[in-house]
Amino acid sequence: MDTLGNSLSMLGNPAIITFLLNGVLFTLIISVVAVLFSIVLGTVLALLRNYCTTKKTKILKAVSVTYIELFRNTPLLFWIFICLVFCPVPAFVDQPMFGLSSVNNKLLFKAAIALILYTSGVIAEIVRGGLNSVPHGQIEAGHSQGFSMVQIMWYIVLPQTFRAIIPTLLSQVITTIKDSSFLANVAVIELMSRTKQILSAANRYNGTNSINVSDVFVLFGAAALIYFVINFSLSMTVRNLQKKRMAVGGRRKSSALDRIGKGVALDG
Repeated sequence: MDTLGNSLSMLGNPAIITFLLNGVLFTLIISVVAVLFSIVLGTVLALLRNYCTTKKTKILKAVSVTYIELFRNTPLLFWIFICLVFCPVPAFVDQPMFGLSSVNNKLLFKAAIALILYTSGVIAEIVRGGLNSVPHGQIEAGHSQGFSMVQIMWYIVLPQTFRAIIPTLLSQVITTIKDSSFLANVAVIELMSRTKQILSAANRYNGTNSINVSDVFVLFGAAALIYFVINFSLSMTVRNLQKKRMAVGGRRKSSALDRIGKGVALDG
């Protein structure tokens, strides 16, 4: 019990709390940036897979299908290590930033690229599901009004697609936040890697001059609690959005039935 108390005392250290909160901030930033880039890349992949059906564009569809299936069916950690070896790093990254050395920044950049590549394959299928939910007649109606395919996608199809997939995208944000913990294998900036750093120096903070089993439970338990709070909050947001969509859909259906009923009554 004494060692547990010493371990818990670390969470009262302002320097440790600040260090962990900075890790939370970087975890959220990395996850949001990865999702934003993945949405752009995933949308392009989904459009290529869905609408490149002519002889001239079938090669683009084949490339998108290969990309999506390759990244969706292989583990993220595999791509992190692949990017560590083969991914080039731009010059502006190769310098000290964010309180990190140039070496750590390069590792972080490569790991983030792997996260974007992996997540974009998943988001591409989410976007494709949204594209398929838009009636094909709307595309034909756009053509009849003289719109180009790009204009149809931009003004008609994509707005409806993203409205339909917002809850699923938020669910993917939750998954990406959890996936960012894989970066702890190579980077030293996000929450899990900072937790490991504190654990490796726990003997300096717990007052026992040794690293105890209770230190592992306390520090990783705190990290797990932080992940839970963030992801549970997002999960509740997703559920509320889904309930609102179902309620709106129910009201629209009820209104349509009322109009039909009134029409039948008038005919009678």
